Amino acid sequence: MKRALFAAILLASLPTLAGDLLPEARKVAAALPPKLLAVLTAEIEKSGPEGAIAVCRDKSPQMAKTASEESGWAIRRVSLNNRNPKAVPDAWERAVLEDFDRRAAAGENPAALEKGEVVAQDGKKTYRYMKALPTAGLCLNCHGARESLAPAVREKLAALYPQDKAVGYTPGQIRGAITLRKPL
Repeated sequence: MKRALFAAILLASLPTLAGDLLPEARKVAAALPPKLLAVLTAEIEKSGPEGAIAVCRDKSPQMAKTASEESGWAIRRVSLNNRNPKAVPDAWERAVLEDFDRRAAAGENPAALEKGEVVAQDGKKTYRYMKALPTAGLCLNCHGARESLAPAVREKLAALYPQDKAVGYTPGQIRGAITLRKPL
């Protein structure tokens, strides 16, 4: 009886918990991109765009893992046109990314696009949050039109990512999203 009452109270409070998690999710999601951009900029200055590919390939996942451990949120980046095979969105993330693309095409500011909601996963309630990542000018060094990429960048990308789909972007276009989840 006590368990049933506790479960009913907990389920009734989920909308409140979810609403309370939105500011926290925004804060966590906003912290990682500037750190990555700083590391990426420094590496480009040091070894050029081809040398900086390792930042997105190796350091970014490490940074996301550290941020996940520190924040208690599972954090990663995903894209409909992924470079890294690990950056493929799940069904929920795919639907959100497709919605972001529709909304941006309708004139919404890509930098303001986000979604947060409680979803059921494997019978458990989870809060999910995504924030669009628009393509910055710096990103075009490796994500712009393939023919405009420096030869060294094209060669390194071809060697590391033979199935690369993450090129052809223009400034401001949604390249992907940062995605967070937290079990409730």
